[in-house]
Amino acid sequence: MANEHDWLAGQFEENRAHLRAVAYRMLGSLSEADDAVQESWLRLSRAEADEIENLGGWLTTVVARVCLDMLRKRAARREDSLSAAEESGTRPIISHDDGAAPEDQALLADAVGLALLVVLDTLNPAERLAFVLHDLFDVPFEEIAPIVGRTPTAVRQLASRARRRVRRTPHAEAENADLSGQRTIIDAFLAASRSGDFAGLLAALDPDVVLRVDATVVGAGAAAEVRGADAVARQFVGRARAAQPAIINGAVGLAWAPGGQPRVIFDFTIKDGKIVAIEMVGDSTRLGEMTVRMLGE
Repeated sequence: MANEHDWLAGQFEENRAHLRAVAYRMLGSLSEADDAVQESWLRLSRAEADEIENLGGWLTTVVARVCLDMLRKRAARREDSLSAAEESGTRPIISHDDGAAPEDQALLADAVGLALLVVLDTLNPAERLAFVLHDLFDVPFEEIAPIVGRTPTAVRQLASRARRRVRRTPHAEAENADLSGQRTIIDAFLAASRSGDFAGLLAALDPDVVLRVDATVVGAGAAAEVRGADAVARQFVGRARAAQPAIINGAVGLAWAPGGQPRVIFDFTIKDGKIVAIEMVGDSTRLGEMTVRMLGE
């Protein structure tokens, strides 16, 4: 039994990278992708492994089913949140994701394409699964059909509809390039902050940059407003060690998220390759109204 378990674990590890890539493209969250992969291992460990003819295909199907369930639950939570918000007279953007990216796969988000993830979020769960599995991983429609409980012809239509939506998204390539450019600037700022590189911070900042801090962060000892590159750089030199890159309302920023829960957001305004404004947000109500997706470094 131990030898069989070890063999199964070894086979699973050989497929882990593929499963994580599928799950991340499905979910857009590294922490949720890891949860889905772990669940697929638990299901494999309970299955009759000797009856599985194609282990890689079986695992792909299982992780896809897990992701589909997670997407449907996420959609239901959003509908409940929007309904409650409409009743109360407010309407949040969407609730933030709840996980940080593991350091060992830190560049996965960039490899997928940040703009594509934004577009995929507009698809319903079945469309997203059909598009991701078929168009990104070449899974035949016949194998996708049982996962979503539809015919291969219906799945083909789902993928086609998703594909059209992705293709007609305005300026998708430009958006992706813009996000990549933002990421480069934010990464340089973060690296300079952590290493105490004052000159590097100045290089990332516009001479007239302004730093604004909400009342929650001010209560922790920060100044409410700081102006000028020199003064702002002094606020960050040798700091920001716990901050992580994140997509915040569709733009690249930073987040301090202990335990995967965003506590402070660094929202950047970038113009002509320089940071012209930084807003630090710690108020829980405002954080709850933001879309926050943690990225790797």
